[in-house]
Amino acid sequence: MHRFFAELEPSLSVTEQNLADRVRYILRSNIFGDAELGRLRRKAIPPSNGNATAGNAAPLDAQQTAYVDAAVNIPFVANSDDDGIVSHELEKMRSILEESMLETRSIPLENRPRLTRIPLSKRNRAVVRALNPMLVTYLEASWDLCETDSILFGAALAVCRIIGAKLPVAGRATQKSSAIPAWRKRIEERIAKARALIGRLTSFRSGNNRPRIMRTVRMAFAGTNISLFQPDITQKLTERIDDLKQKIAAWGKRIQRYTERSTRFNQNRLFQSDQKRLYKSLERPEVCGAGPGLDQADTVTTTAKPQREPLDGSCGEPECKCYAYGPRHHNA
Repeated sequence: MHRFFAELEPSLSVTEQNLADRVRYILRSNIFGDAELGRLRRKAIPPSNGNATAGNAAPLDAQQTAYVDAAVNIPFVANSDDDGIVSHELEKMRSILEESMLETRSIPLENRPRLTRIPLSKRNRAVVRALNPMLVTYLEASWDLCETDSILFGAALAVCRIIGAKLPVAGRATQKSSAIPAWRKRIEERIAKARALIGRLTSFRSGNNRPRIMRTVRMAFAGTNISLFQPDITQKLTERIDDLKQKIAAWGKRIQRYTERSTRFNQNRLFQSDQKRLYKSLERPEVCGAGPGLDQADTVTTTAKPQREPLDGSCGEPECKCYAYGPRHHNA
């Protein structure tokens, strides 16, 4: 854009940074509308005469227009006073875009990183508007939906990297989140710390006076009037150890109650799903035509509670072998 402005106005000397700032100010102030800006662009870039000249001028005009739009909308990541910073930032963004798309093509679909939500600030929208014209070439060259998806995901990844958004490590996107609640993790950490403290206190009670052990014991009795060299320190250590053991037992009971409730809930949900599946299979009509379906009267008779029969095997048959299967055959 700076080179094109120098060709139009050779008498004015202005840096590319200053020119881009002025253009952005004009656009953000809404001094000119879209139609007026389009008319000014067409007036500043006249069409060339001749077929050969027109063929070369069309890509040049499109490139200049793209550079104008990109220079207007691009956020300047690096602060510099050198000329050509706009083209430098464009090339940097293009290289990040290409690297992101190449990386996306080599990563399996299940190992793609989870993209974070980015705020809709002016800077972020400017980055997206600057990257949109760069995607046209790649989207036109894509041959299927998978390739298009890879290109779009790579562009989104490039936007996150340009604006500095934090991304999780690749390979952790599709891992299932832990079903362990946060409070249980905190309690387990408390239990682990309490057990480690019990071990240190027991070691000190048995006569270990190493600096690390002494430091831990002092921290355990911090805020109290207990001295490590008083005569009844052994009793105080025993009381402290018993108190920690009681806390560990209480914490363990809480985790155990949660585990039992969770197990009952999962079992009840599994039973309900199996029951629904069974009822749906009974209500589903036979589609394959393997045999006639159940008669409604037979279904009612089968589902009704059967009458109790005597346990001596006299169920109306000449030779009843039903009792061989147990009394539940008669007293269902």
